Amino acid sequence: MAPAISISLNDSTDLTDFVINQGHGVKGLSEMGIKALPEQYIQPLQERVMTKIEPRESIPVIDMSKWDDPQVANSICDAAEKWGFFQVVNHGVPQEVLDNVKKATYGFFGLPAEEKRKYSKENSPSNNVRFGTSFTPQVEKALEWKDYLSLDEILAYMKSSKVLINHLLQVLMKRLNVNEIDETKQSLLTGSVRTNINYYPICPNPELTVGVGRHSDVSTLTVLLQDSVGGLYVRVNEGEDSWIHVPPIDGAIVINIGDALQIMSNGRYRSVEHRVTANGSSNRISVPIFVNPRPQDMIGPLPETLANGEKPIYKQVLYSDYVKHFFRKAHDGKDTVDFAKIT
Repeated sequence: MAPAISISLNDSTDLTDFVINQGHGVKGLSEMGIKALPEQYIQPLQERVMTKIEPRESIPVIDMSKWDDPQVANSICDAAEKWGFFQVVNHGVPQEVLDNVKKATYGFFGLPAEEKRKYSKENSPSNNVRFGTSFTPQVEKALEWKDYLSLDEILAYMKSSKVLINHLLQVLMKRLNVNEIDETKQSLLTGSVRTNINYYPICPNPELTVGVGRHSDVSTLTVLLQDSVGGLYVRVNEGEDSWIHVPPIDGAIVINIGDALQIMSNGRYRSVEHRVTANGSSNRISVPIFVNPRPQDMIGPLPETLANGEKPIYKQVLYSDYVKHFFRKAHDGKDTVDFAKIT
């Protein structure tokens, strides 16, 4: 139902109050039936246009039904090295759990604005549950067409995904000559977990904006559930404006390497720029689980990756400092990882 309120879309203060302070989000704008995108959401041309979309190539889809098969392990590591992204099927997370997460997402974003506003940064009873819009509105020159709820965990989804996450990390670590993930390394790789539920409403001018701008994740791994709408794109090669769509596959989960694992692998595994387009005909949801080091952890190349005399590309950095650097600015591609580079 459209919000029973009128606002001036030409008044930035009025729009900000409606979207952010009152808790309507961009979903509220979309449901008003606006015919033109407000100026605050119009992205610079270079941010909204993808020069080349590859029609044939696709990120790997890996069948996890035979977890102990060496070929499956090789496929995972090869994908992490070449693409930084892959999809997994027969992964062990029940379809019912995935369906329930999607229902819960639509349920939350279907709440009245006054209910969602209770979980805004200013009002939420917990720092671990936060409703917001765009990425970091205070520092963005143009806003992203997205609302979100940030959570520490969605219990059933997280619990069901834990076995998958641990298996992926065991495989990835083995190629880095880490033959056993002890308690210390487990904590370093997976010590902090956050979940977002993202809502991308129908947009009146999707060609003028983005759902999420170009970025790589700061995580160790990101485990993403997307719906059937599509719109997630991955950059093919760093430095080239060539992109691949990540097609929705029923029951599949998208896995991507984060900056923290790129740093810990000394660049062997790749975190890759990705983005989400806005959609003019359908609402879209996605639910990523971000598996991270703890804020107090120092991240840098693992000793095992340097055992053969390989020179470190990255220095040791405090993970909380790295994350603060990421949220201090608008989405800007892969620039965050330079924070940890040895110069």
